[in-house]
Amino acid sequence: MNQLHRAAEIAVRKCLAVQSYETVLIITDEGKRKIGYAFWEAAKSLGSEVILVEIIPRKRHGEEPPPVIADMMKKVDVIFAPTSKSLTHTDARREASLAGARTATLPGITEDSMVRTLTADYDRIAKRTNKIASVLTEGSIARVTTPRGTDITMSISGRQGLSDTGLFHRKGAYGNLPAGEAFLAPVEGSAKGVIVIDGAIADTGMVRHPITLTVKNGLVTEITGKDEAQMLRSLLEPIGKLAYNIAELGIGTNDKAILTGNVLEDEKAIGTVHIALGNNVSMGGSINVPIHLDGILLEPTLTIDDKAVLQNGTLLID
Repeated sequence: MNQLHRAAEIAVRKCLAVQSYETVLIITDEGKRKIGYAFWEAAKSLGSEVILVEIIPRKRHGEEPPPVIADMMKKVDVIFAPTSKSLTHTDARREASLAGARTATLPGITEDSMVRTLTADYDRIAKRTNKIASVLTEGSIARVTTPRGTDITMSISGRQGLSDTGLFHRKGAYGNLPAGEAFLAPVEGSAKGVIVIDGAIADTGMVRHPITLTVKNGLVTEITGKDEAQMLRSLLEPIGKLAYNIAELGIGTNDKAILTGNVLEDEKAIGTVHIALGNNVSMGGSINVPIHLDGILLEPTLTIDDKAVLQNGTLLID
């Protein structure tokens, strides 16, 4: 068994705990076909009923899959979605979760990332992630600063901290693989300050020139920088005003994850914070737009009320 198939087997057996009597749906596209088939082989080896479908790659993260696929998602027990663009923040995924499907989305996953990160100790990651999620749930005000100039505050009062642990065993459970983040949706309209994205950003990769976002009343009002800033503007402008919503505050908790330019993995790396724009419905928010873009911040200091969670990129909770 090669390393890719071994990683897929870990995901199938441990992370999703697939059973032989369950029906498994694998959604992939041309760029992730090899990985999709690795999941198909792993689930088939258990004796499960496995269906693999290939869709045309979506144009952006959060764009809905074809209606026939959305319908299929509601009729299976388990879903793996190694796709080029994320299906996590879609109505199709939310409706599948409500119908009871356990779902792992793997947007932009690479073979290298899959082999390296799916061998992590997910029991330990879960323990760490749940601790941080509890701090988020109990908090009222979050502040993030970085050496490159980030200084933003946001209300998190009344919002539940969520855990992407990689162990999706309950009906309706969902998350990314690789996993490892605690996150929530800040209160709409509350974020204010400056965000400097200096690590990576979805659809662009590693940031060579930092992107500076000015935030007022929960929305990005100005984007400055070089090529990466222009790319971000071009992704957000067609969607409209709500695409600029400060949608997520997240903390990486996976010790096997590293910064690679693939945000799926980057946002899970210990010592990073990510802030996302756009859709926050999956996190308990109210903004439902067909885009969700994460930006990675390096060497962050994060305080929740008076409690430090990270200090200059060092995670203080384990």
